[in-house]
Amino acid sequence: MKNPNCPRCDSQNVSKSGIIKDKQRYKCKDCNYNFTVDKLGKGISAYYVIKALQLYIEGVSFREIERLLGVSHVSVMNWVKKYQIKMPKNTEYHPTYKILNHKELAEFYANRENLKGAGMIVTELGDKFMLIKWERLKH
Repeated sequence: MKNPNCPRCDSQNVSKSGIIKDKQRYKCKDCNYNFTVDKLGKGISAYYVIKALQLYIEGVSFREIERLLGVSHVSVMNWVKKYQIKMPKNTEYHPTYKILNHKELAEFYANRENLKGAGMIVTELGDKFMLIKWERLKH
């Protein structure tokens, strides 16, 4: 396996320099910097980041996104901040959503009454589909 580049000077002139707390330690021969390789962690797939941001833009709350996608609401808030996502301001409509399998989605669309109203969007959600519908607020 190839040694990592130095995180300080990006040099490839790096050698192994012992083990600390079960992690390989390296030393840069150019700048004499000692370092260990960061753990990989459990990164979240870009698919879930995109879905979370789509749901946020559609008006779904952070906690609801957490329940739907299984990712922390704090992560969603951090992505919104990182990508500077602004939620559209529209006070006349509010989103409602349903999680449907393929057959239920086809049945939903077969009933023309379901298609009347403000508007809707369907997005893939793993092996199911999420239908988001905007309904006019009752005054």
